Parts: sequence; C-alpha cells; structure tokens
Amino acid sequence: MGDPYILMLIALAGLAILDLVVGVSNDAVNFLNSAIGSKAIPIKTIMIIASVGVFFGAVTSSGMMEVARKGIFNPNMFMFEEIMFIFMAVMITDILLLDIFNSLGMPTSTTVSIVFELLGAAVAIALLKITASNKSITEISQYINNEQATQIILGIILSVIVAFTVGAIVQYFSRLIYSFNFENRPTYISALFGGFAITAITYFIIIKGLKGTDFYGNIKHIIEGSTTAIIAGSFALWSAVSYALIKVFKINILTAIIAIGTFSLAMAFAGNDLVNFIGVPIAALNSYNAWEASGEAANQFSMGILADKVPSNTILLLIAGAIMVITLWTSKKARAVIETGINLSRQGDGHEKFQPNNLSRVVVRAAMFANLGLNKLIPVKTQEYINSKFEKPVIKLPKDQTYELPAFDLVRAAVNLIMASILISIATSMKLPLSTTYVTFMVAMGTSLADRAWGRESAVYRVAGVLNVIGGWFLTAIIAFTAAGIVAFLIYWHTAMIPVLLFVVIAMLVRTTLQYSKKSKEEKQQQFVERAELISINEVIEESSGHIANVATRVNKLYSSVVNDLATHDLNKLRKTEKHVEKLNDEIESLKSGVFYFIKSLDDTSVQASKFYILILGHLQDVAQSISLISKSTYKHVNNNHKNLKKSQIKDLKHIDIKLSELLDGISDAFETKQFENLNDILIGKKELLKEVSESIERQVERIRTYETSPKNTTLYFSILLETQDLVSGLINLLDNYNEFYISTKMTL
Repeated sequence: MGDPYILMLIALAGLAILDLVVGVSNDAVNFLNSAIGSKAIPIKTIMIIASVGVFFGAVTSSGMMEVARKGIFNPNMFMFEEIMFIFMAVMITDILLLDIFNSLGMPTSTTVSIVFELLGAAVAIALLKITASNKSITEISQYINNEQATQIILGIILSVIVAFTVGAIVQYFSRLIYSFNFENRPTYISALFGGFAITAITYFIIIKGLKGTDFYGNIKHIIEGSTTAIIAGSFALWSAVSYALIKVFKINILTAIIAIGTFSLAMAFAGNDLVNFIGVPIAALNSYNAWEASGEAANQFSMGILADKVPSNTILLLIAGAIMVITLWTSKKARAVIETGINLSRQGDGHEKFQPNNLSRVVVRAAMFANLGLNKLIPVKTQEYINSKFEKPVIKLPKDQTYELPAFDLVRAAVNLIMASILISIATSMKLPLSTTYVTFMVAMGTSLADRAWGRESAVYRVAGVLNVIGGWFLTAIIAFTAAGIVAFLIYWHTAMIPVLLFVVIAMLVRTTLQYSKKSKEEKQQQFVERAELISINEVIEESSGHIANVATRVNKLYSSVVNDLATHDLNKLRKTEKHVEKLNDEIESLKSGVFYFIKSLDDTSVQASKFYILILGHLQDVAQSISLISKSTYKHVNNNHKNLKKSQIKDLKHIDIKLSELLDGISDAFETKQFENLNDILIGKKELLKEVSESIERQVERIRTYETSPKNTTLYFSILLETQDLVSGLINLLDNYNEFYISTKMTL
C-alpha cells in the first residue's frame, strides 16, 4: 500500500531539486542586483558573500515551513491521499511556471506562485470532495484557511506599495544628506549612516532571523524585553566601528554596507523563500511518516497532524542551501533576470529593454504635471538647494573605459539593500511569506524614481518595464491558481497522470533550456552598436561589413523561401518566413537606435566614418523593408486563399531568384572575406538582374491584355517585382557608398 506514495516522495524530492534550481535562477536578482549594478565589489567576491548568506539563511528558515503545511488550507479536512495529490500538483506547476519566467528573463515571485498553487490545488480537491458528497459549495470555506490565506495575500500586495514608498522616501533623504559627491561628505555623516545601516541589518537579520531556530531558545531571555537597549547599543557600537573603518583603515563604509547588505539579503532570501522550494516536499514527508505510523488507509487518514509544529531537518535545509549556492554560480538564466532589474534601475540612458505603451505614457505625463504643481508650492531657493544635491558629477573617462561606469552609485545600492533587508526580515520574523522579489524590485524602483534616474529620455520606457513586470506578477497568481487546480484535478481523476505530468515537466525543461541556449547563441552572434571599447576607422569597416554580409545571407534565404513557398502555396512556411523577416527588421532597427552610442565611441580620427555608417544602416533598412513587403503581401495572398500564380509567373520569379541569389552570394562573400576590390564586378552584374525584372513586368502587362483574369494575382505579382526592383536598388546604393568610402579610406591610411 505504501509503495505508490514512496514513489511520490521520490518524485517530490526530485521536483524539489528542480524547483530550487529554477526558483533560485529567478530569485537571485533579489540580492545580487545592488552589488552587481553598483560595481562596488568584484563579481566573485559578491558571489562568495551571497553564498555564505544563503547557507546561514537556510538554517534559519525552519519556522517558515509551517506555511506549506497549514498556512493556506485546513489540513484536517483532507485525507493523506488527497494531501499527496495537492503537493504533487503544486510542485509540478511551480517548476513549469518559474522556468517560463526565467526563460523570458522576467523576475516573478516564488512566494506568490507557491501560495496560489497551494490555494488552487486545495480548492480543486475540495470542490471534487464537495461535489462527490452532494454538499453545498459554500462549505469550501471549511477547507481553506481563509484568515491566514487572506493575510498572506494582502501582505504580498501591501509589500508592493510599502516597498516602493519606503524605498523612494529613504533614498530621497539619503541623497539630500550625501548628494552624488558622497566621497566629500564629513566622516561623521558616513559613520552615522554606517551605524544605522549595520544596526538595522544585524538586528533584523541576525536576531530576528534566529527566532526560527532552536538556538534562539538559549538567548530568548536576553533579547526579549531589551529591544530598545539592543538597538541603541548596536547603533553606538557600529557607528564607532564605522568611524574607525573610515578614519583609520580608509575603508569606504558604503562598500562595507553593500557587502554586509548582500550577505543579509541573501540570508533573508533563503530564510523567507526556502519554504517555496522545499516546504511542500518536507510537508509531504511529514505526512507520509504520520500516515505510515497510523496503519490506516490512505483515503481515510485525516491530516490534522500537519497543523502541529514539526521541527525541520537541519541536514535537509543545508542540502537545499548547497543546491541554491551551486545554482547561483552556474545559472545563465539568473543572469538574464538580473539584467532586467539593473536595466530598469540604472542611472543614465542606454538601450531600453521594454517598449512604451499608452499606460506608461499617461503615468509619465501625470507625474510631470504633478511635479509642475509641486514646484509652484516650493520656494525657489529650496528648489535650488534640493537640485544641487541631485546634480550628478561629470565623470570624464577615456572612451575606451566608459564600460566601467556602474549602473548606479554606492548610496543607492546601500539603500536598496538596507531597506529590502529590513522589510523582508520583519515579515520573516512574523512568519509571513513576503515576496522577496516584490520587495527588492519595488525598493529598487522607488529609489530609482527618487534618485531622478528616470529622466525625460527614459521614463516612459522604465515605467512600461515596471508595469510589465507587475503585470507578470498578477499573471503569475492567475496562472498558478488555475494550472495547479487543473493538475490536481487530473491527478485526482487518475494517479496514472502523475508519470505523464512528470514527463511533461522534463520535456518542457529540456525544450526551454534548448531554446534559451539557441537564443543566447544568436544574441552573441549579433553585433551590437553600443560598444564599450574605442572604435577606429578600420573597426567601422569591420563592423559594417559584418552587418552587410549577415543581411545579404539572410535576405537571400528569405527571398528564395518566399518564392518557393508561394509556388507550393505553403501557408505554414510563409508564416515562419514572415517571423524571420520581422526579426531581421527588428535587429536593423536596434542597430539604428544605437547610432548615438556608436558615434560617441568613435575615436577622434574616425568621426568622418559616422556619416558613412548611418548611410549603410539606412540602405540595410531599405533592403529589409523590401523583403518585408514581399513577404507580407505573399503571406496575405495565400492566407486569403487567392488563386495560385500561373506557372509562367512562378517561372519568371524563379529566374529572378537565381539572379538575385548570385548577386547576394557575391555581396556576402565579398564582405565576409573583406575582398572589397570585387565590388565593381558585383555592380556590373546587377544590370542583368534589373533587366530580368523589367522584362517580367512587360510580360505581365502583355498577359493582362490577352488572357490574365485574376486582379489579385496581378497585384501580388507586380508587388513582388517592384519591391524586388527596390531591393536591388538599395543593394546598389549600398555598394556604391561602400566602394567610395573604402577607396577614400585606403588613400588616407
């Protein structure tokens, strides 16, 4: 009788490991963003500090494990078999959901996902039980821990507002105190700031964190009732230590705070979020042990025992901590999620990951209007004083060292870590599974806003990004609830669905991993304009020739695909070609949007190359737009089920395709091998292609006057021919400009 459930426990153990990997990949953003974004500490040092923090946090997380057992549903209303079904559904759903968000590079909440998965699976099983017993649906309230579940959900929602507001307020006053010239502030200010920061961290992380451990019982009588004295004493001690570090050891106290804050936030993350990954499997193990000792049938043993406090296994917690640390060091998806957070909170302009939407535009306009009204109420001298504190110093670095500038400074990084640590630790001490993602992300966004990081050039993009992330959080809750309910129903319907669902999990993980790996390789192959190193005139030629060769090769394949798929009326292949064409256009548009950074990166002897580069990108865009119009019109024709082109028309197009392919192959080879002396030969060969296109147009005119009866075919055919003509013209202009620039460059070098 026990064998099926042992297999379930084994499956849950495996799922727990997978969940730790996908969960940490998403949540690493919570405690690494500030240290990495500020570049205060080398990456390896940051990872070591975070790893130690995760280990300490894993030990202190035992008190949080109760949430998985009784925080969402009333365990006494479910039998052992039903509880195992709920736990299996939760773990399967959680892995799939988090892996999807990781692949998208979007931070989501592992806390929200686990809470709503437990809720969704419990509701599904409860409804099935109620239906089977012909009871009223209103009795579902007996199955769900309404009070606790509501408290958790409201706490998560409230954390978004509180974290953003607190982060903005603290950062605003911190900037008034420090300004951007924080290195020049008096030592006592930095010492007091260090005293406040480290006191907050040590009290809330070390003392409150120990509350969930057995060790706390030995020092409970010392701590409780002496809170004020401990805080005051810690503040005095750490202020003195900070003063000594600054004055004697010449240590930047902000760097020390970031190091301690990274440790504390990693510890708080593990203490608060470890339940999200292993709480359910541990609860399943406790359930199995209780059921096996009872000797009752699996469908008759009530799980009320889960409501009792059960000590957690320290060895299991440390193993989980070790897996989390390994994932921190090895996960590529974690880096993608971290980049999203840094991109949205960085100080200054650059390529924006998100596109603006109507809502973000409305929010920005409303904020600007409110700012104008507020300025009318504040005296001019006060405004000037405040503005002076937010004036950013001009840092003159050589162009080849601009990449060394951090995304934000040490003051903001310190505030991010301090406030997030405090808020998360308070929730942990209250046994509330507060979303660390929500807190750290919203604190970072609040400090960014208060620090005037969102200027006129970037605000609409940053707000759109924040709204997208928050929208993803709500989507997480809806999907988690619904998907867990469906999976629980399938398992309840027949236990044979468990191996099927496990196979789906493995298949989906393999698929998303392969897709992500492919996407990463494609991104590495793309040549981006925003350069860190200095660009010489030879590098301009090198970079532009790479773009041209790449576009020529891809346009060649796309044009041939359109002609061949039009001949067979293959709608699916035309749809795929349309997606590839859109991708090509997006990449060229990205290159054009980065022209500003390209020109800034040019060395003084290569400024003349900027006009050439802009013209080359313009010609590439013309070529891409032509192939885009050809693809769109062809797809539309076939999708609308219009008649096939006549054999004579297809024959003409294939002749043109052969000639165009020869031209594009020649261009691609010339620019890949840098044999620019062959450009004249390529330019001579283009006349034959243009003649072929012109003759095809004349033949179609003759067909219309004799036997052609389809206006739709004529429209498509002329559209393809005319756009082919434009495509060839774009290539000719490109080659003319390149040939002229190359000759002039060769003469000057």
